[in-house]
Amino acid sequence: MTRRISILGATGSIGRSTLDLVERSPERFEIVALTAQTKVDALADAARRTGAKLAVIADPERLDELRGKLSGTGCRAACGPTGLVEAATGDADWVMAAIVGCAGLLPTMAAIESGKTVALANKEALVTAGSIMTDAAARSGATLLPVDSEHNAIFQCLAGSRRDDVSRLVLTASGGPFREYSLDEMRSATPSQAVAHPRWSMGAKISVDSATLMNKGLELIEAHHLFGLPSDRIDVVVHPQSVVHSLVEFVDGSLLAQLGSADMRIPIAYTLAWPERMATPAKKLSLADTGRLDFEAPDLERFPALRLAREALERGGGAAVVLNAANEIAVEAFLKERIGFCDISRLVEQMVGAIDAPAPRSVEEVVALDRESRERSSSFVAENCH
Repeated sequence: MTRRISILGATGSIGRSTLDLVERSPERFEIVALTAQTKVDALADAARRTGAKLAVIADPERLDELRGKLSGTGCRAACGPTGLVEAATGDADWVMAAIVGCAGLLPTMAAIESGKTVALANKEALVTAGSIMTDAAARSGATLLPVDSEHNAIFQCLAGSRRDDVSRLVLTASGGPFREYSLDEMRSATPSQAVAHPRWSMGAKISVDSATLMNKGLELIEAHHLFGLPSDRIDVVVHPQSVVHSLVEFVDGSLLAQLGSADMRIPIAYTLAWPERMATPAKKLSLADTGRLDFEAPDLERFPALRLAREALERGGGAAVVLNAANEIAVEAFLKERIGFCDISRLVEQMVGAIDAPAPRSVEEVVALDRESRERSSSFVAENCH
């Protein structure tokens, strides 16, 4: 049976990788809808290539331009939040949720409430609204499939296992570009250094998160919501080769690990074909060529973001929403060279301590707390950084 696909965030790295896989197997997949934030040319080109029925540009001011580029194709153009929700809830039965940041929260939630199979590549959605989303999935019958390589690895290792058989989850971290830097060296680190990830090709924001290890902190919170285990049963280990993508320890002492090359098309393909598998063009892993696999405990003094994320999870309430929003503002300020690298975690800690909010009960409350946290974080940057 042909699987009908909608890709939210089709022009980003995850969206492009998903399109690459879909276009290699046109007999298995049909593109229903594609969305993008502002990249009209890339969106229109993808819609023409794949025969998409709907193309949505989030920026309403770009709608006329998109319509012009799709003229004569039979693909309808739409825009804004309404268009994004339509793409998420239309005729597709499988939705890739790859819109970066909290902008992806509403359409992702709409897809879940519609009972779709949702491939989650948006960290912020689960971090800020994890319980709301998993409760909605339970009500609607939606299936949530993790795309992040770490959570996808755990998902594969858990196949056929009972939760009661699981002792702990172990997320692996590359350590980022500053793994061997001293604190003094990190204080003077530049944005260009921070985005130069040694293993993965990613956007600027997530590359900085990898450099601070905040990405692993966010993934720890995600893992809690995806797999239902508490903080004290989710560990993080630094693994610079990025060959072991994560591990599951069972009550009998066995450890299962998922290994593969550093290519996001592998976890994306697992969600695309699930519960089956499909071929990918990813380079096959050679353990002989790899030679060695190293592991070390994360240094929480040099990388306090990981500690802050765990504390936010354990604190509960709205702490994870504040953490995520403050981090986005701090990373943006760092990339604009308004604050230093080590100031990112300091700003986040300041905001999480200053904003004491109860747990949001709806997506609307998540959005409101996210907005408040961003505004207060931006004000803090404006008042204290020049």
